[in-house]
Order: sequence, then C-alpha cells, then structure tokens
Amino acid sequence: MNLVLSRDSQVRVMEATVANADKYLGQLCSLLAAYTRKTARLRDKADQLVKWLIGFANTESPELRATLRDFAEDLAKIQDYRQAQVERLEAKVVNPLKLYGAQIKQSRAEIKKFKRVRNHEIKQLEKLEKLRQKSPSDRQKISQAESSVQRASGDASRTTQQLQEAVDGFQRQKLRDLQKMFLDFVTVEMVFHAKAVEVYSGAVHTLQSYDVERDLEDFRAKMWAAYGHSDCRPLPGTAPSPSLLWSRASQAQALTRSEREEAVAGEADSAEDSPEEGRG
Repeated sequence: MNLVLSRDSQVRVMEATVANADKYLGQLCSLLAAYTRKTARLRDKADQLVKWLIGFANTESPELRATLRDFAEDLAKIQDYRQAQVERLEAKVVNPLKLYGAQIKQSRAEIKKFKRVRNHEIKQLEKLEKLRQKSPSDRQKISQAESSVQRASGDASRTTQQLQEAVDGFQRQKLRDLQKMFLDFVTVEMVFHAKAVEVYSGAVHTLQSYDVERDLEDFRAKMWAAYGHSDCRPLPGTAPSPSLLWSRASQAQALTRSEREEAVAGEADSAEDSPEEGRG
C-alpha cells in the first residue's frame, strides 16, 4: 500500500504540472494572439493615416505637399515592417503555443489511464486483505488474489513509468519551447523597432527641414494675385502693391531655386571630397 501512496504522490506532481501548463499556456496563447491582432489593427490604422496624409498633401502648398508625401512614404514603409512583425509573431510565437492544446490533451489522457490502472491495483489489494481476514485458511483463493495483486502492481508500475517519461518529456519540451518562443518574440520586436527608429529618424529630418516661410510666401502671392483681380483695394499703408508682392515672390522663388542648386552642388562636392564616406 505504501508503494501505491508513493505513486499517487508522484502523479499529483505530474498532474499539477500538466494542469498549470493548460491554464497558463492557454492564457499566454490568448494574450499573444490578441497582441498580434492589435498590432495588425495598428498597421491598418496607420495605412489609413498614410492615405489621409497623401490626400491632404495634394491640397497644400508645394513645400508642405512634398514634406507630407515624404512623411507618408516613411509611415508606409514602417507599416511594411509592421506587417512582417505580425507575420513573424504568428509563425514563431502564436502558432507554436497553439500546438500545446493537443499535447496537454494527450498528457491528460496518460494520467487518466494511470488512474484506471491504479484503481484496479487498489481494488485487488483490498480484495486480498478481505480474504486474509475472512478466510485466512483458504490458501488457494489467497494465492489467486496475490497473483492478481502482483499483475495489477506490475501494470501500475509500467503505467507509472510510461507516465513519468511522457510528462518528463512534456516538461522538457515546454521549457525549451518557452525559451525559444520568448527569444523569438523579443527578436521580432527588436528588429521591428530598430527598423522603425531608422525610418522615423529620416522622418524627423524631413519634418525639421520643412520651411514654413516658403509656403507662407507662396500662399500670400496667390492671395494677392486673386485680390488684384477683384474690385476691392487694400487700404493705403496696410499692404504692399501687387506689383511689389509679385516682385518679392519672384525673388523668393529665385532664391529658393538658387538655394536648392547650391545645396545639390554642395552635396556633390562633399561626395567627391570624401569618396570613402560615400562608399561607407
């Protein structure tokens, strides 16, 4: 009977291990699946933002239009990385966790099988004890009962050994899989964020390079051009003449082109002066 109690203690440990895996791996799978779905929804919202930015850019002045289009292109590129992030999370984290449902079910079946064999062994032991108490002189029946107990104990020992091997293999695989899945999770996140930081850095440069005054000059030139074709006139001293504004706008546009040409020339000179940096 002590052997039976010892087996029961072992099986309780194994049963608790499988039950905890069922509970916590199931919750982990649900949470990571939800995390992946929310990441996909964020990608979809960002795609909508990209479309809106492009539509808005088409209504704005040249400088802002170019800036918003570049910014939208950067956001779209990040969503491509986010799409890869979603696909990798599903393949490397969520799907492997889903497989544990079948493995846990199999482990529970092994434990259930052991309990049936264990209960049969206990019944044979109880039957032997009753025979010894009621018919201590009936050696034939007692001998038969002892044989039944030995067979039942042998079955229980084999079943216990099989169960130990199965649960030990399950636990070993679970620990290794968890290590790999979390490493994959962190790697997928790191790759995405590294790529995103790189693209966002370019977006920051794009936005910081935007010159509000250029678009403001363009807007004022258009506004006064429209104003010059109406019957209304600005009050004396409140605004420059349309001809002066056109002159200033032309100067500003010429300066803009000149500055751009100088910048392009400067970049070319810089690339020629430091060819090693250009290759790097």
